[in-house]
Amino acid sequence: MKQTTRANFAQEVFQSELPVLADFYADWCAPCRMLGPTIHQLAEEREGALKVVQVNVSQDPELAAAFGVESIPTLIYFQGGKVKGKSVGLIQKDALEEKLRAWEGH
Repeated sequence: MKQTTRANFAQEVFQSELPVLADFYADWCAPCRMLGPTIHQLAEEREGALKVVQVNVSQDPELAAAFGVESIPTLIYFQGGKVKGKSVGLIQKDALEEKLRAWEGH
């Protein structure tokens, strides 16, 4: 998983050949910390098929605002440089995998 900022977001997300799951989080956010292990596990399991990046909203509030992130954790799924799905709040791994399958079907 890669930390992404405004400086490299376009390269890491919009120009990625793989679909990208962007995790908008903050270190102080308890639900974000609870979701962290799930995101890391998903990144390992889907390596080579899905790129997972993290955006710290405390360090990059403009980037979060650009994607309408008002609550964290927020996961945004990008495919071909376009937003294909969004999930707000803590989510269980099986529910997240179900959302990913739906988003990938678009």
